[in-house]
Amino acid sequence: MKEPSSIGIVNYGAGNIFSLTAALKRQGLKYGMVNKPAELDNYDRIIIPGVGHAAKAMEKLKASGMVDSILQLKKPVLGICLGMQLLTDYSEEGNVDLLKLIPLKTLNFENRINLKVPHMGWNTIKQVNESEIMKGIPAESYFYFVHSFYIEYNPKFTVASCNYGALFSAIVQNKNFYGVQFHPEKSGDAGELILKNFSTI
Repeated sequence: MKEPSSIGIVNYGAGNIFSLTAALKRQGLKYGMVNKPAELDNYDRIIIPGVGHAAKAMEKLKASGMVDSILQLKKPVLGICLGMQLLTDYSEEGNVDLLKLIPLKTLNFENRINLKVPHMGWNTIKQVNESEIMKGIPAESYFYFVHSFYIEYNPKFTVASCNYGALFSAIVQNKNFYGVQFHPEKSGDAGELILKNFSTI
């Protein structure tokens, strides 16, 4: 097994990252904060976290000066929750263009499903395509979700799907860019294995 790599967490002011750093510590993974573009070079892997509003988060990411540098990254990048949505083309949350690294749209559950919004709590995912990020994850594993917007399902880019009144992408991948809609840091052993797998891709 490859040695885990050092992970840089993009710190652009979009949400509490304490639970993420705690999970990385539990896995014995080395990490640090990326506060400016040049610091992206200090790490082998990059995580883009995020909670909150897509349009506001995109504004913060642009203000950080890191957008162009993120677009050029060739190392593995993982977006978590809102960070995953930022990798897509566009979000209905604020009707905003995003990073366009994964050619999918982020849509609003409201008016599309008959279930309570946000989708909050534990739900199972179903693997659709092979990916190293899913290595060792048992079928029908549960993960913890909290979101009102979701990434459309597309078998070309969807690694694993989830169903909450509608089928959506729980894990996506396009080349070196990965995204998870759930919070791996709050998803027990299966979630922490996702983080461990990312560190060895």
